[in-house]
Amino acid sequence: MAGSLIKIAETTVSSAVASVTLTGIDSTYDVYMVKANNVTPSVDTNEIRMRFTVGGTAQTTANYDWANKRLRSSATFTNDSDTNQTGTRALDNVGNGAGENSNGVIYLFNFNNSSEYSFATIEVSAHNGSEVRGFQGGTVYTVAEAHNGVQFYNHQGNNISSGQFVLYALKK
Repeated sequence: MAGSLIKIAETTVSSAVASVTLTGIDSTYDVYMVKANNVTPSVDTNEIRMRFTVGGTAQTTANYDWANKRLRSSATFTNDSDTNQTGTRALDNVGNGAGENSNGVIYLFNFNNSSEYSFATIEVSAHNGSEVRGFQGGTVYTVAEAHNGVQFYNHQGNNISSGQFVLYALKK
């Protein structure tokens, strides 16, 4: 994939913020990718979620459906899903201690097509204390509209204290 990625936007969080929004998706490319590195919530055992944006504004209606396979080093694999949510799972539920963070790669499809549903595939790995975690799955926003970006936020209403978020386009 070297040489196939075009950086569109980047945000590095070094002090607590309520959310991170990456925009710049348009009809120039068909597929986009977000890379999240070393993301840590401000409060222990909080989950970072994602919403799609229209004109830079996060869509908060209950139209997100998602499903994934959860992986944990201290337990068996589980299937996890939900429908009609106001956001989608994006990064794993981790603590805010030293070395605890979540990392992910998210591919975005149909974002620039107003007559299709936008959807994403998500792959995550995380470290939470003595446990290694992760999940793999996908999400769909069940409204046909064009989206120009994504927003990451703390599902429990707290902040994101650190991490790097980069939006790329994939060359056609």
